[in-house]
Amino acid sequence: MAKTAKATKRFISSGKLKQQIEQRHNHKKVKQQIEKRRGKGKRAEEKKTAKAVDEDKAQEAEDNDHRPNEMTVDDLLGGEFMDDGDSEEEDDNSSAVDDNESFASVDDLDADEEAHKMDLERLKEVDPEFYKYLQENDKELLEFGNEPEEMKDAEDVDVEVDEAEIAMEEEEDEIAVPSTAKEVTKEMLRAWQRSILEHHSLRSLRGLLLAFRAAVHMNEEDGTQYAYSIGSSAVYNKLVVTALKYTSIVLSHHLPYKTLPDGRYKPPAQTKKYSTLQKMILSFFSNVLHLLSQLPDGDMKLLVLSESTKVIPYIVSSRKVVKDYLKQLLDVWSSGFDDVRLTALLAIRRLAASPDQSILDICLKGTYVSLVRSSRVTTVHTLPSINLMKNSAMELYILDHEAAYQHAFRYIRQLAVHLRESMKVKSKEAYKAVYNWQYVHSLDFWAGVLAKACDRDALGESALHPLIYPLVQVTIGAIKLIPTPRYFPLHLHCVRSLLHLIRHTGVFIPLSPFILQILTSSEFSHKPKPSTQRPLDLEAFIRVPAPYVRTRLYQDALAEESAYLLGEWFETCAQSIAFPELAVPVTILVRRMLKRSSSVKLATTLKPLVERLEEHAKWVEKRRLGVVFGPADTAEVERFEAAIGVPESPLGKWVKLQRRARERRKAVIEKVSNIQTAWLDAHWKIGERGCIGDGGQLGKRALVKVMH
Repeated sequence: MAKTAKATKRFISSGKLKQQIEQRHNHKKVKQQIEKRRGKGKRAEEKKTAKAVDEDKAQEAEDNDHRPNEMTVDDLLGGEFMDDGDSEEEDDNSSAVDDNESFASVDDLDADEEAHKMDLERLKEVDPEFYKYLQENDKELLEFGNEPEEMKDAEDVDVEVDEAEIAMEEEEDEIAVPSTAKEVTKEMLRAWQRSILEHHSLRSLRGLLLAFRAAVHMNEEDGTQYAYSIGSSAVYNKLVVTALKYTSIVLSHHLPYKTLPDGRYKPPAQTKKYSTLQKMILSFFSNVLHLLSQLPDGDMKLLVLSESTKVIPYIVSSRKVVKDYLKQLLDVWSSGFDDVRLTALLAIRRLAASPDQSILDICLKGTYVSLVRSSRVTTVHTLPSINLMKNSAMELYILDHEAAYQHAFRYIRQLAVHLRESMKVKSKEAYKAVYNWQYVHSLDFWAGVLAKACDRDALGESALHPLIYPLVQVTIGAIKLIPTPRYFPLHLHCVRSLLHLIRHTGVFIPLSPFILQILTSSEFSHKPKPSTQRPLDLEAFIRVPAPYVRTRLYQDALAEESAYLLGEWFETCAQSIAFPELAVPVTILVRRMLKRSSSVKLATTLKPLVERLEEHAKWVEKRRLGVVFGPADTAEVERFEAAIGVPESPLGKWVKLQRRARERRKAVIEKVSNIQTAWLDAHWKIGERGCIGDGGQLGKRALVKVMH
């Protein structure tokens, strides 16, 4: 009897032989289950099992008789007695494919599905009784290729795609192909479209996406060659539109996802088909991001944004792709035309609807940071776009109040820390940390978020309600920080934010002292200086320019805005049973101030307001003459206040008229501004063409002077 080699003995004594045999047997069992699911039957399974047993017995006999010079450790590990058909060598080389074969597994998946369906149709004709039995007992087998209901309702598996793995896959796709790239024609596109619409063919989708990739990188000179080439702009446009519109159709057919009643969604289940298509999906989305970064604002960018939104459920498992996509969406949302901004926000909202809480967190953080960064420079021209960003970001923050609470608490606390440092240090640099546009817009944004989330008509108390008090304290602290007339515009911004919060939440905030502080300041105690400056728009400033200080323009603007905001605040208290007591101190103080002041604008704006306040106080006193309950009976007090109709009251009618007048005046100003902008644009183009002497430079300098 021949001796066993020492290497073989060491391998057997280490216990790894048994482990290797068990692993291969387990692999065979899994493969047998897959074959059984695809309809191979019990007989084929028994044959394979018997064959495996025979092979094991034969190999054991061969091991006993093997000569030492013919048997090595490599032979033992790579022996055919445990080989199930797929060698490790083939697996290692499977990734080394060219660009045209990067999605080859998609073809196999498509072919397997078609062959299986043909076999089932043939079975229906040959053995209808057995086909009926399968319908009753194994319906899943007949629905192969469609997602079973059990898989649709299954819990999602949180898959983290490694960034290095994605990069490696992208490099594999960029392996050069022969220079004879196939040119895409309209007939080829029509054939792909027909195959996708009629059969939802994955093979046609693969060809379409390879051509789409070539189109996206067409003008780049990086030496990479692609499987397809594009010869005309018409084919290019049609190819891009087809790839964007048809990809979501095929994916929704093969990998359906579940939409929940609250607007959220469950990504597709992690099946074998999903794993096969994942690389193709990520490659397509990478090309979409590349295309999005190159497009200017227009219809094509709108199309890319809207169609990419439909593919979001398929890419949420890749954190790298999600972050890259969100970064581009935030760039578009913070700059561009209004329709493009809103489309980008809808995509961000769709991304935030993912069941992954971490994706919602990065969306909330990204929108707030982008808003603050964009509001650094605020002018008359940029203010509408900043307001649009604030209003749209508010809608995102009220999707999940508990998730929004974490971010709101953190950023409101940050505002409070800046305010505390400014109050302690009391230096010019410390004041700048609070008295800037970013701080003011942040206060206004959080006031809007809390107003929407804690609306008095909403059912139940929001998780954000405890943040109302700290935000009010921070805003009032910002008003008190520098009480000088030059910063009155910033004070008025804070008062507007708090008024918006009062109107929606019903929280009582005493704002009349801060408005009366402006009306009784030293700005109105001096005779106004003459000025030839433009009329002042207080909404576009937080610190009034020096030429406007103590001028009639500034006094008139302050008087008009303060009187209107004072009326707005009293309107929020118009239903209160204690309105007469609230109005008495204010009316007395304003009447004394009007006697001392020589400002005509102050008298014309405040005198009608005082008259309406006194009239409304008498109107409320008349209604409460028959009251028999006391202040402690809160239920009766609330019932009394609910019966008061504010629009029909004297104060409500006056505020309504003032609001309409302001809206008409603002509409006229915007119309004039648009006409001036169009005139300047037209003459600027004339200046650029050199039609106004000196090569257009004189014309440009004149227009710049007019604009300033």
